Amino acid sequence: MALSWCLCATVMLVWGSLLPQVHSVLAPENEVPLRPATWLPEGKITSVTLPKGRTRRLYFMLKKKTSAMLVTVSPCTLPIEWSLAARTLKDKPLKNLQWVTKKSTPEVWWRGPGTEEKIHSFTGDTADTYNGPPHPHASVYILRLRSKQQTSRATVFLHEGPGPLGIFPLMPADPQVHTLGVGMTSVTLSWAPSASITSLPKAKNGYDYCVLINSLQNYPSLCAAKERKQREKDQNQGKKEKKRQATPWPILKEWWWEQWDSYPETPSLPSSLGEDFNDLQCACQGTENVCTVSELLPDTSYYFDVFVIDKVNRTSAAYKGAFARTHEEARAAVVPLREGELRWVSFQDSGSNSQHFFSFRPRGWKQSGLLTLQSCGGGEKIKVTVSSKGQVLNSQGVGTDLIHIWLQGSPSYLIHFQQGGTTTSQVTSLTDAARLESLKASVKMQVSSAFHRRGVPSLPSTLQIKSFNRLRGCNSVTLAWMGTEERSLYCVYRRKLSSFDEEAGGASALNAPCLGPESRSDTERVLCKYFQELNPRRAVTTAVIGGLEPGMAYVFDVYLMRRWGIPIKYVSKMVKTRKEC
Repeated sequence: MALSWCLCATVMLVWGSLLPQVHSVLAPENEVPLRPATWLPEGKITSVTLPKGRTRRLYFMLKKKTSAMLVTVSPCTLPIEWSLAARTLKDKPLKNLQWVTKKSTPEVWWRGPGTEEKIHSFTGDTADTYNGPPHPHASVYILRLRSKQQTSRATVFLHEGPGPLGIFPLMPADPQVHTLGVGMTSVTLSWAPSASITSLPKAKNGYDYCVLINSLQNYPSLCAAKERKQREKDQNQGKKEKKRQATPWPILKEWWWEQWDSYPETPSLPSSLGEDFNDLQCACQGTENVCTVSELLPDTSYYFDVFVIDKVNRTSAAYKGAFARTHEEARAAVVPLREGELRWVSFQDSGSNSQHFFSFRPRGWKQSGLLTLQSCGGGEKIKVTVSSKGQVLNSQGVGTDLIHIWLQGSPSYLIHFQQGGTTTSQVTSLTDAARLESLKASVKMQVSSAFHRRGVPSLPSTLQIKSFNRLRGCNSVTLAWMGTEERSLYCVYRRKLSSFDEEAGGASALNAPCLGPESRSDTERVLCKYFQELNPRRAVTTAVIGGLEPGMAYVFDVYLMRRWGIPIKYVSKMVKTRKEC
């Protein structure tokens, strides 16, 4: 294997020694390597590839008695430098002069005595045109193009005589694209019309506007926009084929590519077809100079570019692009919650009130809090989401059972309620049944800072109230209910039922868990007592309710009052006193 590689290297070195010595030290310093000169054709669009950091030269001569000339250079993506110079020969080149290597006519002129004068130069990424008289003593014109940043492309057009001829679309005095209106999902643009569309005969059949949008940048030319689109397409399809494998002979590799790098690439063949516009996806296309781009994303930045396209000559001209950012989505106002505040969150319809936002800042250095929720929806689907700094901490549905959400570790919290089902119409009657009906789309909420707690408070094992039939008298009843191991306040409320409510089973009229002590009259409160039992199995407390009328039905409610959270309502209990004792 090593022997074969050595033999290959020897053959390559011997073959290289037989090639023309393009870098011979004996050759004059200004001798140009053997390469066919690139002549710039007249009246055609020529595409030129510009390798990074290397100057490309194009030569052309003008016909005798030419009164004017026009040279247009259009960069594709990156800024380039280009200059136009006229070279004048003092004497005709000697035909019998012996050269080291064979030379073409422009290269012979380059070696011959003469002067060179720069006519025009430009640096930038926009199309530039030189339009003026020819040089009176020019023998040959030299167009130099150079790209410093990276390999790029440009198009060159040469015209002899007065112009323009309409090869390129005409631009207005104000080429800026203006934004007339910006919405949440749409942007309206306008621009000054091109004279190619408004003035030239039958222009509407040969010219069109094309509006392109992207989220990266404005493009100086249609060529740059198409190259970017092609690059994205290549990335989506996968990476291109890998480059040639590295040779184990670095010295031979460097020598081989050095021979080929000494010959600059030839530009693409002149083409009268210009650009291909078949694969363009224009947001707006036609002859109207107003465009509304819709179906955009809210709160997103977009770049808009407008191009005038000559469909006959397949050329284009670019306006100065515009930038716009769509508006944010309409959001409900964020309501701050006070410490220990009890609030009702009502959903009246399925429109803008179907979601609510609240914020809470806990007190203390621990930054902890307790959020208590309870739904009065009666089957309504309501979801609560608690987040902080854009990160979701808790998300769950809210039902009739009491929910505790522990907040810890953040200076502020965002509480978002969203309704998933349909709601009922608002009821304004003051009766108990109507009051319960109006709570079908409501959530009861309370949030407090928990300075010394480590978790959510404990709840009773059951919320049922028990009455003792043997202890039931004509003027009193005895009730019992389960408590907790924490010291809490329990309040008992009573309500006398009429004969109609008794027959209808009036206990269910006030059996809504959302109705707390704030909805009851002070005259209905019987007693309040503190209770605590460390053993949860023995946490049973009793109360004797007196001052009742014989033979009457009463509804009793017990509320567990706590410093943090919503008061817990036990299941209502209906008890009827004895008629005779």
